[in-house]
Amino acid sequence: MSFAMTRTACERFLADVHVGVLSVAEAPGRAPLTVPIWYAYRPGGLLTVLTGRTSVKARRIRAAGRFTLCVQQEEPPCRYVSATGPVVAIEDRVDPDERAALAHRYLPPATAAAYLLATAEQLTADVTVRMRPERWLSADFTAVTERIAALERSAEAQRPPLEQPPSGRG
Repeated sequence: MSFAMTRTACERFLADVHVGVLSVAEAPGRAPLTVPIWYAYRPGGLLTVLTGRTSVKARRIRAAGRFTLCVQQEEPPCRYVSATGPVVAIEDRVDPDERAALAHRYLPPATAAAYLLATAEQLTADVTVRMRPERWLSADFTAVTERIAALERSAEAQRPPLEQPPSGRG
């Protein structure tokens, strides 16, 4: 049984709101740098992240020229999508509207507004990184979750009913 999702399903899942986990090659002999990150994606488009221009993450992305972003749904049915591809742009500026949209994607409106004010320096301290997803890995365990539920229902149906204590009322 294959748990792989179709390309269309992968793109839709990636477009949903998840905190991504970005992985990028580190120095030889070291494990990849792997960090959580907010991102934006529309099916068929580029994956966008914002990060500090002088951060280790930005330096590693520049050096590697590519990265992977993995997102998951932790509650059943568990699913994940991992997208890998080349960096097609590192923009030296952050578009205020794009940054605001990202904040509102992840935070309630009042919190997003406060976050944008509290972190206004990111407009000049961050860069915008755009990646074209080319390689997709995924799994959707919906079928397994449905089988488990069916087995639980079957086991419940086969249990003998609990005996009711005799009524003490007379």
